[in-house]
Amino acid sequence: MKEIKEIINAFEEAQRIGEQTALATVVKVDGSSYRRPGARMLVTENGMLTGAISGGCLEGDALKKAQFVMFKKQSMVVTYDTTDDDDAKFGVGLGCNGIIHILIEPIDPLSEQHPINLLKKLTGGRQDHVLVTFFDLNNKREPQIGTCLAYNNQDGYVTGIKIPHREALEEDIQSVWKDRHSLIVEYGAEAPITAFIEWVPAHLSLVIVGAGNDAIPLSRLAHVLGWEITLIDGRATQATRGRFPSVDHIHVVTAADAPPLIPKDSRTAVVLMTHNFNYDLAVMKGILPLKIAYLGVLGPKKKLEKMYESLAANSLFVAVEDKRKIFGPVGLNIHAEAPEEIALSIISEIKAVLSGGDGSFLRDKEGPIHTEDRHRIKKHSPFRTSNQ
Repeated sequence: MKEIKEIINAFEEAQRIGEQTALATVVKVDGSSYRRPGARMLVTENGMLTGAISGGCLEGDALKKAQFVMFKKQSMVVTYDTTDDDDAKFGVGLGCNGIIHILIEPIDPLSEQHPINLLKKLTGGRQDHVLVTFFDLNNKREPQIGTCLAYNNQDGYVTGIKIPHREALEEDIQSVWKDRHSLIVEYGAEAPITAFIEWVPAHLSLVIVGAGNDAIPLSRLAHVLGWEITLIDGRATQATRGRFPSVDHIHVVTAADAPPLIPKDSRTAVVLMTHNFNYDLAVMKGILPLKIAYLGVLGPKKKLEKMYESLAANSLFVAVEDKRKIFGPVGLNIHAEAPEEIALSIISEIKAVLSGGDGSFLRDKEGPIHTEDRHRIKKHSPFRTSNQ
């Protein structure tokens, strides 16, 4: 979500100074690549790049293609085959082993539903979304439908054009919404067209309960990642904008007043780190019914056990399901000691939990780094539907 917000800001700046822009989107990858489908980059006519579609290997060539797209005012698909041993044709050694398909779209500010406006739909509030992008791999240099539809279960469908294969597409959108994984679908037999149906979760919200010195690096690192940050503490002298300039929301409240300030969704992580046992305990008591995705408790394991005992003494028993979402001591085991190291440990654990990772060494992982079922490929036929 951070990349999308930066692209929107860059587009608005380009509009202010009257520059044309184009949006490059990774829509399909066969094999391995540095970025996966959904990676985006905004290009201005003067060569400013915001976002990334690779580790820096493809950006130079994509810039030239994007400037051509702006001149022609016509979208196209560009394919880079990094499985070829002769990477020199790109001017660099890519070090990947995949085929990367990139859609490049010129942005027409006069069009009500141009791609950037659809991206803006994704950033409002704390809604999850599905975004649909059509592309034609058999006619790459022909005009592409491109980024054309956004969906969430509150506002429904937002699109400004006629969508092909609408009935089948809506069925697949609902499948993506249910499974929370993106889907690449090929529709039609005689003139096939492909849709990248992208699951776009709401931005991650981090609630830091505690405004001590060790919370400062945690807030800074979360800000670098583009997370929305809320700081809660009962001490007005500690929870200040001067100490926490990168925090989005600061609340100086009692522990009893803290829970209503915490987002109640699966993209919220809370870390209790006031160093005040009673304050942390009262906040935990209030947020357990919220069913948040992650609750970290700073301190030794004995502290968390004591909190459970205190809750039980008041007939409040933490369910086994809830305990799976509670992490104390908080953080991955990287032997962190300094506040900055502890912040890294906490942030890494939150990212792993909310992304379904396990925090293990990539060196020990068998198969590709990225789990392929996050971008499942599916084909529709007149007779049957099969997962590939």
